[in-house]
Amino acid sequence: MARTRDWVRSSPGTHIWLLVIGVTSLVIASASEGMGQFLVHRTSSNIHQLNEHPLPSLLISGFWIERPSSFLLYVVLFELLHANVERWTGTVRWLLTVGGAHIAATLASQELVLLAIEGHQLPRSMTHVVDIGVSYGLAAAAGVLTYRLRPPWRHVYLAAVLIFFGIPLLTGATFTDFGHAIALTMGFAAWPLTPAATEGLLPEEEHGRDRAGPAEEPPPGRDPDSRQER
Repeated sequence: MARTRDWVRSSPGTHIWLLVIGVTSLVIASASEGMGQFLVHRTSSNIHQLNEHPLPSLLISGFWIERPSSFLLYVVLFELLHANVERWTGTVRWLLTVGGAHIAATLASQELVLLAIEGHQLPRSMTHVVDIGVSYGLAAAAGVLTYRLRPPWRHVYLAAVLIFFGIPLLTGATFTDFGHAIALTMGFAAWPLTPAATEGLLPEEEHGRDRAGPAEEPPPGRDPDSRQER
C-alpha cells in the first residue's frame, strides 16, 4: 500500500485525470443509448462544437472516452506512459506537453476535416463527428518517454512506436490518425522540457551520469578545481 500511495502521489495529474475519466465512463455506461449519444456528441471537439464552444469543447473532450468498456485498458496505458513521464518531468511540464499536444492535434485534425468537407471529399455531416478521447495526450507521452529509455531499448521502443502510429497513417489514414501523428511529433519535440535537457545533457549523457553515480565530495580544505600533475 505504501508503494502504491507513493506512486500516486508522484504523479497526481495522471491519477486525477484517470479519476475523472472513470466518473464520465460510469455516466455513459449508466445512461440510456440516446443520452449516451447526446453526451459524446455534446462533449466532442468537432467542427460544430469548436465553432459554438471553442474552449470548453477543447478541454472537456479530453475527459471522455466513447467506450466505457475500454477504461481498464486506458488505466494500463496511463500508468505506463503518463505516470512515468509525469514523475520524470514534473506535473507542470507533463501537463504542458500532453495538454498542448491534445489541443494542437485536435485543431489540426479538425482543420483537415473542414478542408475535406469544403473539397467535397467528406460529407457535411462530419462537422458533427464524434471526436472525444485521450489518445492524443497518450501519443504525446509516448513520444516524450523515448528520451527516458536507455539504448538499445530506446531504439526498440522508438521503432515500435513509429510502426504503431505509422501504419494507420500510411494505410487509409483518418483525421484521428493524423492527430496521433501530430501529437507524437509534439512529444518528440518536447525534449527541451525534460530534466536532462534543462541541465544541458544529451539523452546518452544523462544515462551515463546515472550509471556513474553521484560525484565524490572533495576532501576538506582541498580546492575542488585544483589539478594534480603526475
